[in-house]
Amino acid sequence: MLSKVTLVLGGASSGKSDIAEKFVLKSGLPRVYVATAQAFDEEMRAKIKRHRAARGEAWTTLEAPFDAAGAISGRDSGEIVLLDCATLWLSNVLLADRDVDAEGARLVSALADAPCPVVVVSNEVGQGIVPENALSRRFRAAQGQLNRSLAAEAGTVIGVMAGLPFALKGTLPEGLA
Repeated sequence: MLSKVTLVLGGASSGKSDIAEKFVLKSGLPRVYVATAQAFDEEMRAKIKRHRAARGEAWTTLEAPFDAAGAISGRDSGEIVLLDCATLWLSNVLLADRDVDAEGARLVSALADAPCPVVVVSNEVGQGIVPENALSRRFRAAQGQLNRSLAAEAGTVIGVMAGLPFALKGTLPEGLA
């Protein structure tokens, strides 16, 4: 059974986006990719281009580095949305000096009211050492709070390590690994 909100959580390069994309593909619904990355340099532009090409034409892609909530709210009930990723979205919000708590609450509210299923990808950043600078510590705390809020809203939470998914909340969908 497809949860209204599914959170796919893992470390950097753990395979969480691949697992989330498989999950969305298995739904059989028309796919919408809400992209939060911003291309500030050539390396990121190339990465975005590679990812878009790998997804192919069957996805509708929306660029939403700041307004992920609006992108989710504007969808149709017969679609499925992949928000990739909450971590980059949060970085954008934090670095733009926006109200992180208010924007996070707005995103969680949009998920609760979403007209269609939404799969959210997010990084787990709290398992490493305490960052040395204040901005990094603020980001880590904000990401931890956002992940807790996302997990509370989600009916299914999937952890990913080394490309292997495991259920943290709910049941791991059959054939996902």
